[in-house]
Formats: sequence, structure tokens, C-alpha cells
Amino acid sequence: MNHIVISCIGPDKTGLVDALSKIIAKHNGNWQVSSLHQLSGFFAGVIEVAVTKEHCESLVNELKTIDGLNCQIEVAKPDLAKTNCNLELEITANDRAGIVQEVSSVIHHQNGNLIKLVCTQESAAHSGQDMFKAKVKISIDENSIDNLIAALEQIADDLMVDISR
Repeated sequence: MNHIVISCIGPDKTGLVDALSKIIAKHNGNWQVSSLHQLSGFFAGVIEVAVTKEHCESLVNELKTIDGLNCQIEVAKPDLAKTNCNLELEITANDRAGIVQEVSSVIHHQNGNLIKLVCTQESAAHSGQDMFKAKVKISIDENSIDNLIAALEQIADDLMVDISR
């Protein structure tokens, strides 16, 4: 069984997910994991699909023909080890340019591997101030967790980190 990772973007229009799912089903693919969004008038998504070797090439070729959707597709090696997440963080701070770079740099310099990052910009309830909120999944050596948290909290006085293990 092959796994393919599809990254796609195009102007948002009705039926894009239906088109993707029909093609995947037509080639006996199994939709595994996805993150799909409408961002500033564009559809953007990342999808992982499991598909047999005999259907893989035809699936990849047909996905590339969806009108108005630019798909980049990579076939993953079936023997790749699954990456485990051992730390989940919820980060809240006043929003500002560069905050994702600051957070990702600290994770990298503390030898953590960023597995998943989901962030939003929201208005604070009382002040209306733009707030950065992120949910982060990291793989990191257990002995480095305290240093990682301390380094994240040094980014700014307004940055708060909630930890789940």
C-alpha cells in the first residue's frame, strides 16, 4: 500500500472537495488524514491517501487534472517510521508579525520536531486586541521539555504556554 500526500490550492469554488473525493474513490484510495481550509478566497488543503500500488499512478495523474486546482503530490515510502508526538502545547500571545518564526525557531533550537501547527488570529474578549493562538504538537526528548517551555516563555512577557503530555 502506498501513501500519497496531496497539497492543493486554487480559487475557492463549490465542489472542489467533492471532485477530490470522487477521484480518490474512483481509484480505490482511502482518504486518511486531511486539513482543508478556505483562506482569503482560496481553497487550500493537505490530504493523505492510502492507495494500492496498481492504482497509485493513475490516481496521481487524474488529481493533477482538476480544473483550477494546483496539486503537488508526493508518494511516501511505505516503510517510513511513524512520528510520535509526546508534547502538545497551546500558545496564546498578542499577535504580531514574526511570532510563528519565533516559536518555530525556539522549538528547532531545543531539538524539537514540530509535528503539527494550527494557529488562528482572534480578537480578545474585553479589549478587542488581536490575539495569536496556536495548538502545537511536538516530538522532543523528555529531558528537553523543561528547557523548551522556559525558552518559549522567554519569547515575550505576554506569551502563555499550556502543556499536555
